[in-house]
Amino acid sequence: MVIGILRLELTLHGNASLKGKRNVSRSLKHKLRSKFNVSVAETEALDSHTRLVLAAVTVGADAKHVRGRLTKAMNMVEAAAPEEITDSDMEIVDAEVLYQ
Repeated sequence: MVIGILRLELTLHGNASLKGKRNVSRSLKHKLRSKFNVSVAETEALDSHTRLVLAAVTVGADAKHVRGRLTKAMNMVEAAAPEEITDSDMEIVDAEVLYQ
């Protein structure tokens, strides 16, 4: 079993409220969940109006499949969101190594 974690940090230019941030967050989370079947949560900077940090997690049988799914998810966010992705990080963990 392989676990993939994608962390995306976005800058919301011109956003002045948590309500505006919540609308962007809700839209991106819905798109990621429905298209790529990943779990998504807002993980950092919860009180910031201009910084949005999302983490997407997926599980699969092999690292190539998991990495491909998360790469496609990141590309979709880059194409769909008018917000600027300022940082991204992907980690692939082999769960079998953790349990030995």
